[in-house]
Amino acid sequence: MADDDRGGLRAFDQDRPPSGDDDGGGGWFSQLGLTLKLVALGFGGLVVVGVIGLVAAAIYVASLTPQLPDYEVLAEYEPPITTRVHAGDGSLIAEFARERRLFVPVGAIPDHVKRAFISAEDKSFYEHGGIDPRGIMRAALANATAYITGSGRLEGASTITQQVAKNFLLSSERTIERKVKEQVLALRIERAYTKDEILELYLNEIYLGNRSYGVAAAALNYFEKALDQLSIDEAAYLAALPKAPNNYHPVRATQRATQRRNWVIDRMVENGYITAETAAEAKARELVATTRPVGAQFAAAEYFAEEVRKKVYDIYGEEALYDGGLSVRTTLDRRLQQIARTSLRNGLVAYDRRHGWRGASATISLGPDWDERLNDVPSLLDIDPWRLAVVLEVRNDEALIGVKTGQTGSIPLEELLWARSWDSDAEALGAEITSASEVLSAGDIIYVEPIAGARSEGGLQRYALRQQPKVNGAITAIDPHTGRVLAMIGGFSFQASQFNRATQARRQPGSAFKPFVYAAALDRGYSPSSLILDAPFVAPVGGLETGWYSPGNYTDRFYGESTLRRGIEQSRNVMTVRLAQDIGMDPIINNAKGFGIADTWPPVLSISLGAGETTLMRLTTAYAILVNGGKKIEPVLIDRVQDRYGQSIYKQDPRECLGCSQAEWTGQAEPALEDPRPQTIDSRTAFQVGSMLEGGVQRGTGRTVSVVERPLAG
Repeated sequence: MADDDRGGLRAFDQDRPPSGDDDGGGGWFSQLGLTLKLVALGFGGLVVVGVIGLVAAAIYVASLTPQLPDYEVLAEYEPPITTRVHAGDGSLIAEFARERRLFVPVGAIPDHVKRAFISAEDKSFYEHGGIDPRGIMRAALANATAYITGSGRLEGASTITQQVAKNFLLSSERTIERKVKEQVLALRIERAYTKDEILELYLNEIYLGNRSYGVAAAALNYFEKALDQLSIDEAAYLAALPKAPNNYHPVRATQRATQRRNWVIDRMVENGYITAETAAEAKARELVATTRPVGAQFAAAEYFAEEVRKKVYDIYGEEALYDGGLSVRTTLDRRLQQIARTSLRNGLVAYDRRHGWRGASATISLGPDWDERLNDVPSLLDIDPWRLAVVLEVRNDEALIGVKTGQTGSIPLEELLWARSWDSDAEALGAEITSASEVLSAGDIIYVEPIAGARSEGGLQRYALRQQPKVNGAITAIDPHTGRVLAMIGGFSFQASQFNRATQARRQPGSAFKPFVYAAALDRGYSPSSLILDAPFVAPVGGLETGWYSPGNYTDRFYGESTLRRGIEQSRNVMTVRLAQDIGMDPIINNAKGFGIADTWPPVLSISLGAGETTLMRLTTAYAILVNGGKKIEPVLIDRVQDRYGQSIYKQDPRECLGCSQAEWTGQAEPALEDPRPQTIDSRTAFQVGSMLEGGVQRGTGRTVSVVERPLAG
């Protein structure tokens, strides 16, 4: 049986077909099972690796968490803000800042400005929770394609919230660690702040080129507009700048900037913010932007603005000046400032022209590219309407020129007649001009001024030859009752010389000091009708061995006994010195100190004729005291300073006006304000000196200004 059984078994084994030919499919199922096992093992391995990766990532993120900055500081955000200086009428005259930024609440930012930036930077801003997974995947695919094909620039996937985290709390280094920190902070910021609060931080912090931080400063610096005045195309241009402001400069890269602007406009259409028609109109507009200068914004106020800057720096320090966002209301009267600037320049130019032509400032070689060579020559930019030019061709009756704008023009012979050469040895002008070639040569670099409405026969703009004056000067104008400086010009050109001749230059006042000598005499019993002998005068100087002091009058004549009034009207030197010897030099020196003209002057007779040194600002203030009834005043440039929140932190006049806040008049008397200023001299003396100086304009040495037909004294 056993044999049968074994034989049967053997017979069965022999009769079984090979497994590969098993019609029941047992071999195929075996292979499938093996495959499934391998897949399962692989998937399991991937899951394990993924879990390990997630755990590792979680551990890595957890290790970075203690290093994360405190995002709650964003709630106390106080960015560096531009300090702005305003004239007395509120108009802007200067800005001072390391970062030109104006903070604007998100509610005051127009919708089309916000939408332009969202379209350009983060179209899903109001949908994601801080990071945008879809944006990350899209950027990853785009970057992989760009890397493989070697075309196109790499894209980022940072949301606006991530940019806030980076700009405020992190550095800009390109590392995985910084990117992870940025994403974690973005998630936390989204939980702590509203979308509008995050957008407000972003739009006020982002750098947009031209030293502009924030959209408000950029709107002003590029378009000289407030945010609510920006058009769609202008807002789109600003939104094109965050990635690379220098690449889209409105002047140096106009075409590239326009293309980027139009791309932003197209994104706004895709997002449904504007219609296709509106977009077409916006894209059709030419990109016209400026690059606003830093510092003085009112061209005539450079010297004044610099004095204000120094005073604010002295009071509040560097950080408050450049980062504090102060609003400084000054005393400047723009109309008077412009008049003062024009008057000083005209006077300096007229004086300089009387001393002839000193020649071209430089020469260049001519050729087809003369305009490029001319642009390389430095020029003064604050002497408008003067222009730098090069002489292209000289004819008998005119000179053809090319100006720095690339245009051409001509200087007629009649505008060259003044340019006679100056002979310093003979102290006289050279021969009269009969040909343009006697003044100019081809290649000469000169200054010219366009003649309004004047054209040559060939249609060229006519210009007048100009020369930067060798002499310089200053002007100040002060309200004599308050000391408020209404105008101040410190020189011909601030760019040429920042030395302020109104406040820094110490010069001899000369006869302008005489009224203070006469004031000292009036305080000691003299009257305007007192007689003083105008006759030759001699006094020892430092002892008999040193020499003698013998002043004379301008006319080289003497007029005998004359009244004090006549003496000051005619500016008689000998009378003034004799009067000074009579009353002594001590009261005169005391007057100089009391009026603020000088701190220390030697008590010598020549001081009575203005031989000491003082500044124009000091002397003008002293004259204002005479007009002010003898009350002491100080020159004032700043009326009020407000901090970034609008709170007044400085007032020039600290007096309280009791009763001034009453809304309606109910018969009450007008408020009485005390005047605590000390009396420099007796008010009667001040009146008498003013009266005598009025005679100087009517009958004396100042009568040339009597044509003004206004009450004047001087």
